[in-house]
Amino acid sequence: MKSTGEPGTVGENGERFTGHGSEWRPTQLSPTEAQLATSWVEQKIDRRSMLTSKDRVQDVRDAMWELEKDGQIVVHRITDAHKPRMAKTLYGWDKKIPTNQLWHHKSCGQCGNIPGYPVSLLWLQNKLGISYLDETDQTSCTAWNYHGSGIGNIESLAAVFLRNFHQAYVSAKALGLDPGHFYPLVHCGTSFGNYKEVRQYLLLSSKLRESVTKILGKLGRLVDGKLLIPEEVVHYSEWLHVMRRDVQNHQVLDCSNIRATIHPACHVYKMVPQDVIYDDEVLDGNRVAVSTGIVQALGANVIDYKTWYDCCGFGFRHIISEREFTRSFAIDRKIKVAVQEAKSDVMIGHDTGCITTLDKNQWISKAKGGAGYELPVMADCQFAALVCGADPYRIVQTHWHASPIEQLLEKLGVDWQAKKADFEAYVEGIKQGATPEQLYDPRLRITSGPGFQPIRREVIPPPPAE
Repeated sequence: MKSTGEPGTVGENGERFTGHGSEWRPTQLSPTEAQLATSWVEQKIDRRSMLTSKDRVQDVRDAMWELEKDGQIVVHRITDAHKPRMAKTLYGWDKKIPTNQLWHHKSCGQCGNIPGYPVSLLWLQNKLGISYLDETDQTSCTAWNYHGSGIGNIESLAAVFLRNFHQAYVSAKALGLDPGHFYPLVHCGTSFGNYKEVRQYLLLSSKLRESVTKILGKLGRLVDGKLLIPEEVVHYSEWLHVMRRDVQNHQVLDCSNIRATIHPACHVYKMVPQDVIYDDEVLDGNRVAVSTGIVQALGANVIDYKTWYDCCGFGFRHIISEREFTRSFAIDRKIKVAVQEAKSDVMIGHDTGCITTLDKNQWISKAKGGAGYELPVMADCQFAALVCGADPYRIVQTHWHASPIEQLLEKLGVDWQAKKADFEAYVEGIKQGATPEQLYDPRLRITSGPGFQPIRREVIPPPPAE
């Protein structure tokens, strides 16, 4: 088999194989024609262009409040106890971001591929004294099912969304607290975009609400016989953005000599764009504020580059069926441009799939025997934790990343060799039976779904040292 310039793989007999199906055919475009056909991806789609000649869309929260007033749904409100901060979205609407009493909606891809991603976020919240619950009783979102395979349906998307947010609502029962005490904070950008779309469908379709009410009723996931709808769907990067000044107060490393490029996730700012945060303090309010805002607040130099608006190449469907395309796109459209044009020291993102794609596919740039392109890639919360003094191995867990990180650490003034040796000694100690460090009381991870019966929890002391 060999790869060609067209999607798919060619066998020895010239037969072309593609994971996208027989309807996909080579375009036979010349390089000039191909450039013209794809030139739209380099067009400016900043806030001003998105507001020009566009129909103003409905704020579905208006429909939400009407449905609650009519007794059809229950809204999980963000209260004063959640210490909300206000942010402005595309049309200047207010979005309420809870900053305390948070329920972590984890990401399967982060926990499996980039564990330093969620760990850095929890570390920052510990640093800031944030109250949160990091329990185990959640399911994955339906992203792989829907975006990856196309076999999902809207009822399943809605049921999973509301099931997880209902769990966030009732989770405090395990601690003897009232429902709604914790508010969900979504880690995964795809879940975030997907959930916002599904919430809109639910609020505008009585038929969908009726179908999903039957499903959740069987699961015991209704509140007073009604669907529970979140007042806001909130991504962790939005929390980090509104808390950026608080994070800055804990900064210990100088990153003023760091050239950072930002990769905004499609699922974060292109899905339901009217809900996305734009801040006049960040790039004149013309691009999504998350990630850029925290990196600028910490003093790094955010460098623009011509493919800022491009997808990372992940795309869900073709990461499965046309992985060569994903790898080539990630290198040619993002990493190569950031290295050559922006002279970037690090690329910062805010989504699981993006970080994984941009970080773990850089080896493909050496496929033709060239020197290749290498650029550290990490999430905004990882970078923030790092410059606030988090250990690059125990907390940020840079050893899970495929892209080289050492040069960035050196520019930040971190003795990575000493840190690495210390981490290796720590791991060896755990192998020998030492008690590992915990960011979070593991007893609190015990689930607390419908019908939860409190149980006596005992701390099991570690075995005595020999």
